Amino acid sequence: MASGASGAELANIVNEAALKAVRERRAFATQTDLEESIEVVIAGYQKKNAILTEKEKRTVAYHEIGHALVAAKQSGTAPVQKITIIPRTSGALGYTMQVEQDNHYLMTKTEIENQIATLTGGRAAEEIVFSEVSTGASNDIEKATKLARSMVARYGMSKDFDMVAMENVQNKYLGGDASLDCSEETQTRIDAEVVEIVKKQHEKAASILMENREKLDELAMYLYDKETITGEEFMTILNS
Repeated sequence: MASGASGAELANIVNEAALKAVRERRAFATQTDLEESIEVVIAGYQKKNAILTEKEKRTVAYHEIGHALVAAKQSGTAPVQKITIIPRTSGALGYTMQVEQDNHYLMTKTEIENQIATLTGGRAAEEIVFSEVSTGASNDIEKATKLARSMVARYGMSKDFDMVAMENVQNKYLGGDASLDCSEETQTRIDAEVVEIVKKQHEKAASILMENREKLDELAMYLYDKETITGEEFMTILNS
């Protein structure tokens, strides 16, 4: 579950596990403590005093299953480890945890496109089920746009621009501020291509969910009732 974590993140994970053990008056941290501390580092503590309305809870359930279902139906995506609709202190109303089975240092164009499709899966599920959209996809939109822009401007994954860097990353080890280094006309073309990439993957996600509409409903209702399910439970229902 901690594959790809930095040294500082690993230290935070171990510290959180130790704190949980101390709070429960135990002399050592368990595997469960470490698993829960990974979630705390990724998404924050459970916000147990946050009460969602029934409509919001149902929307979040479909949103998260949308992510998970799109991920599961594509090749080369990280397996789903856990899905929850319990709000976290980070502001997330729910999240889908995917965990790489090995350390992953390179990503192909197809893998990035699949990741963008997975990010759009939550919004696509809302559109299909409720014929309406919510603000819940704001973080997904930000991540998908950033990935698509990097494909075009940094990774040379564009037919129009070939292997030309349009974006410079400064202070790479201090957050990595990115700035476009091209003419306004080129920036406009980059923007258009970014929109096209995200739009194409959004449509792919919607198509996957439409083809698996019965499983989308079944899994969303199961998550709605349970609030938190494992990747194993998710795959069992999906493959039944």
